[in-house]
Amino acid sequence: MEAGYVSDRRSLIDWLEADLCYGSGRNEAIFFSEAYRCVAEGAEDQLPELAELAAASRGTSEFVLESAQQSSACLTTLRSVWPDRILDMFSDPKCPPVLAVLLGARAARERIAAEIALPAFLHSYVANLVSAGVRLVPLGQTDGQLAIAALELPILSRSEIASRETVDDLGSAGLMVEFASIAHELQYTRLFRS
Repeated sequence: MEAGYVSDRRSLIDWLEADLCYGSGRNEAIFFSEAYRCVAEGAEDQLPELAELAAASRGTSEFVLESAQQSSACLTTLRSVWPDRILDMFSDPKCPPVLAVLLGARAARERIAAEIALPAFLHSYVANLVSAGVRLVPLGQTDGQLAIAALELPILSRSEIASRETVDDLGSAGLMVEFASIAHELQYTRLFRS
């Protein structure tokens, strides 16, 4: 926002769609799908390696901190509300809780269909970022909802594509997101971590 890359609803939609299709959102969808498959196919022993790869994919210290805090809070909530043995794996330092991996594994344990769980995960990913945009651009609540609605088809498309992808397909061309995160680490006043 401060650099002027996002200044209205249209630029917010463009930024988030690019992240979803080419950046970290794309990779998060792949990590979710891979974790889901590991559990659904009885290959839970592969989760620590997947979680370690997902944790290592964070491009800036800002993203590392945000990911660790979000994932730890989610793990604590899941353990309290919907305990399951799969969650114990994420207590091991060799299997750091990463939100996409954690939620993908847990969705599979609950037997929530992947074609429902992955779009729901990506919707929450986008909605969280739109919420930041509503506060920082600032946008009104209606513009925020219109942004989420405009991202529905990209979410569904990314979900369908990610359902066929593996860790071999990981990669990002979302350099501006990474550059913005680096700059954010040095900002004097920050409302959000990323």
